Amino acid sequence: MAGVSLFIDGEEAMLAFGARLAALTEGRGTLYLHGDLGAGKTTLSRGLIRALGHVGAVKSPTFTLVEPYEIGPLKVFHFDLYRLADPEELEYMGIRDYFEDDALCLIEWPQRGAGVLPKADLDITIAAQAGGRSLCLQPYGARGEAWCAALAKD
Repeated sequence: MAGVSLFIDGEEAMLAFGARLAALTEGRGTLYLHGDLGAGKTTLSRGLIRALGHVGAVKSPTFTLVEPYEIGPLKVFHFDLYRLADPEELEYMGIRDYFEDDALCLIEWPQRGAGVLPKADLDITIAAQAGGRSLCLQPYGARGEAWCAALAKD
């Protein structure tokens, strides 16, 4: 399936899009989030994590690299690799243990973990556009294709 392009107008719309993704993922899979600083990667993640049932703050894990969330039976890991100096650092933190079949991994700045990270189910690129944000979603595999097909219908 080809990718999907969307326009998101404002923070509330980005949070709502994150909630829509939460419903589709059902708390499982791997999403790569690309975009400049301030593009809305963490806002999208916040909407998704809160829609899965997390109550409380959802902050960017810029300094910790990963912020884990246990939401009932769901395991969600929010990564921010912006400060990663070398992809090999991910091996030292046991990165492979996070990518279980029953976990959801949101990865900001995935290009910094190239060669170590597993392939994404969905790759999302966020860019500023006309006062809002353009999102380009590229699926990889059956899971990502199903999500894109559902979003294209909306």
